[in-house]
Amino acid sequence: MASLYEAFAPDEAFSLAQRLEIHHTPKHGSWLNIAEIELSALTRQCLDRRISDLDTLNAELAAWQHAINTEQRQVRWQFTTDNARVKLRHLYPKN
Repeated sequence: MASLYEAFAPDEAFSLAQRLEIHHTPKHGSWLNIAEIELSALTRQCLDRRISDLDTLNAELAAWQHAINTEQRQVRWQFTTDNARVKLRHLYPKN
């Protein structure tokens, strides 16, 4: 939000800030990657069969969501900085 106040007059910055909803993204990795991972897990664990009606679907989704949120699992990134330096060495400057 502070950058809005640096770029705009205070009243305009406030107006813009009221229209924004800020979502903090992970320090490492992309939120889109996390969303794709979760949707893939949802598909494999919950939606891998025919579900006959909307009420059953909603109940299954609620149960899956509750189980996942209870676990409080985190994304474990396996591609480390050291791995990147080896795999992407052609992108790094040569001394």
